[in-house]
Amino acid sequence: MSDRKQLLILCGALLVLIVGVSIVAPQSAENDPRPTTTNSGPMGAKAAYLMLAALGRKTSEWNRPIAELNDGLSDAQAGRMTLILAAPMYAATEQKELAAEVKEFLERGGRVLATGPSGALLLPGGTVKAPGILKGGLCETTPEGPGPLARAGSVEMVEGGQWASEGPAYRVEQRCGSDAVVVRYAVSTPPGKERPSGTPVGKGEAIWWASAGPLENAELKNDADLRLLLATVGDSQGSGQNAGREVVFDESLHGATKTLWDAAKGLPMGWLVLQVALLLVLLVVSFSRRRGPVREPVALPRSSPVEFAVSMGDLYEKAAATSAATEAAKRRLLRVLTREAGVAQGTIEEGPEAIAEALQVRLGGDWSRVSEHLKDAKSAQHEAIAMGSALALVRALSEDAKRVRAGLEPRAVRG
Repeated sequence: MSDRKQLLILCGALLVLIVGVSIVAPQSAENDPRPTTTNSGPMGAKAAYLMLAALGRKTSEWNRPIAELNDGLSDAQAGRMTLILAAPMYAATEQKELAAEVKEFLERGGRVLATGPSGALLLPGGTVKAPGILKGGLCETTPEGPGPLARAGSVEMVEGGQWASEGPAYRVEQRCGSDAVVVRYAVSTPPGKERPSGTPVGKGEAIWWASAGPLENAELKNDADLRLLLATVGDSQGSGQNAGREVVFDESLHGATKTLWDAAKGLPMGWLVLQVALLLVLLVVSFSRRRGPVREPVALPRSSPVEFAVSMGDLYEKAAATSAATEAAKRRLLRVLTREAGVAQGTIEEGPEAIAEALQVRLGGDWSRVSEHLKDAKSAQHEAIAMGSALALVRALSEDAKRVRAGLEPRAVRG
């Protein structure tokens, strides 16, 4: 069976397996921990969304960035709106930008409910810390003060953290022991900040819960939880800005990916594209190599002079036989001097200086370099020299032999 058929069979089997698992074991909303308006499980917020709509409140979902919400609202509309950020999910690199958008919404007179530690970090000045000693987990809150959120009564809340910001502006309405778990405070427009129309913005209100429990499906059946939610979003029976406020559930920060670009945002796309391109090149090269014509590798015959030279060089290198190489080159030069240049054997035996004088007499010119090279070759017989020095000396002796032959050519022509 060919590789292509095996790959097609494997892909088909995986596709059938994925479809089968999706049908037999679909994802259950019971295990979804996100407080979204579409989650009908215990930790969802679908009941709160439908309940507020049944009470005649204008409710809506927001699935796009908060910046677009600010751009599409007038100051008057923002002042009659409550934005719910229930356990928002976002990357650490997005926190600063999101917090700025939430602050702008509050400065325009809007109201924001944020829950959990991640929600507190989006509120102006919001900070949280770990629950107090022997705290944490599910607790029954203790109302504090005469505020509207305290009048809702005691609720059960999972304490994942406590409010850490301090100051008279932060009004604690519910506590778990000594830990602040329900807090509200006003957010005013900074002095001198105005809208393009030239009028200053109104005053917004930020509310924080330690968890989204009071608005979840499993807890909303309790009277205190329902009262706390209505007091937070603004009861329709209230007066002023609290009356008939529009409630917007933000769904853009619940980990739901709306577009392919949203899924790719933050990824090193350049490196991913480069790696995919390299993978495709490797696939093409490997396929063409296996499907290309088969050729015999080029092999030198055993009798090749190149192979002989390489083999001799390897032998000299392994034996560190620098003296043998220089001696062989010296003998070749002396053979040229005696057989081709006619230098007497007695002159050869007298030494390098006598050889240089004989060459000067016969061929003319300066042959002192030949004398120096012959002396170096004689010294190399008794002293070990480096490989590089031996190679340079062998080349010099070979060049001397070529020079002698070149000096003999004119004489041969005249003869």
